[in-house]
Amino acid sequence: MIRRFRRCGHAPGALSPEDQAVVEQFRAMLTALRNPQPWTPGSARDIAVRVGPFIERAHTRPGDDHGPDLIAVALVHPDTPHAAAHLHGRQLGYTERGWLRCPTNAILGFWQPGYALLTHAAASLPLPDDVGMGPAHYALYIEARHRDSLGGYTLLRLGPYTQTRHAQQDHDRITAELEGQETTLVPGHRVSARLGPFDVSDHQLFVDPHEADTVALLNDAVTGVSA
Repeated sequence: MIRRFRRCGHAPGALSPEDQAVVEQFRAMLTALRNPQPWTPGSARDIAVRVGPFIERAHTRPGDDHGPDLIAVALVHPDTPHAAAHLHGRQLGYTERGWLRCPTNAILGFWQPGYALLTHAAASLPLPDDVGMGPAHYALYIEARHRDSLGGYTLLRLGPYTQTRHAQQDHDRITAELEGQETTLVPGHRVSARLGPFDVSDHQLFVDPHEADTVALLNDAVTGVSA
């Protein structure tokens, strides 16, 4: 669709303030696309990431340890931090995503205001259910599996962990504690620990591992089953 600029009340050939703003936005978009600012790992600046045919703004989480191929990001409304952006972002699903695992090859570069016209928000479209990124919060599941079948249950859920190394440390600590008694703690079952994604919808089932003695939490869970 060709936009017709309004010139009412202005000198011949002059653009209205509204149309001038549109022109400036379009120029800024072209400048951003032609001159991306290369992203460098470890920076706290917002980045531009591809989400399908759109471009979105994202906060980064410095210190996350996915390595060179993945980083943790949170998608945000392009007008962040303005107050109206929070309400609009909630309506379009921006505020419910949490931290996501973003492939670094989906990063265009550092965020520039010119990208705003290319977002779902600019088109008044909600973010799709699948943005191509999995959750970047992790959990540790201690499970008791029946030795004669696939049946069993979860003794303890720990989470959320915001970095894989913290979850891995607790996993290794509990695995070491279980060594030699995996099949004796819960009669007829084998107890083991595994890493997995944190299920936000079941957050009430998890125990916060922050500054907690995870081995003591395991012992309490086993005692509760045996009582």
